[in-house]
Amino acid sequence: MDWPAGVKPEALFSSDTARSMMNQTEPAWSLLNPNNPSGLKQQIDAKLAELGSNHPAGVEYVTIDERKGPVHVQEGASIEPHVHLIGPCFIETNTTIRSHAYVREYTWMMRGSLLGHASESKHSLFLPGAKAPHFNYVGDSVLGSNANLGAGVKLSNLRNDGKHIGIWLNDVRRETGLRKFGAILGDDAQLGCNAVTNPGTVLGKSSMVHPNTTVSGYHPDESVLR
Repeated sequence: MDWPAGVKPEALFSSDTARSMMNQTEPAWSLLNPNNPSGLKQQIDAKLAELGSNHPAGVEYVTIDERKGPVHVQEGASIEPHVHLIGPCFIETNTTIRSHAYVREYTWMMRGSLLGHASESKHSLFLPGAKAPHFNYVGDSVLGSNANLGAGVKLSNLRNDGKHIGIWLNDVRRETGLRKFGAILGDDAQLGCNAVTNPGTVLGKSSMVHPNTTVSGYHPDESVLR
């Protein structure tokens, strides 16, 4: 299937790290396909098969669940008390996970990224500098470099009826093939407090969503959504 250039990784992400993880000929959400041999799940499994477990030292009340796979937290990551980590997950150096955050399986947080107080992540990629700092939900999503979620932003990842998720492109609904798909946020995207993205939202680089706004579908670079 031929997809518009705007939904492919090269248009959404500038870093070589991001591009190396994704198939440049496919839409960026193909990384989130659990059956993709080079998807996020498979890449995390391969990384942790090499690295194994590594737990944060000297932090009180951090709980770790490795029944599904290893938890690897690199030295130099800041993990605050009362964080719960479920493997498999990979937390790189210089990341921050604040008190009472809930890190679920198949989360990959890259350098400089942040998951804040009372926030939850699941099967998601935080590219360098991406931040979900206050009361956020990030499910089945990719946050571009330096993307930021305002307090209370939710990236909804599942339709109420449980059906597969489509995306609107040029007034045509295209099937993604995914039942769970939150959002793809291009580099430097900014979402205001209490904004909600419906399942299957793609925001181009430097897009801005105003507070208390609900958005759907694809929006190109530098979109302003009210």
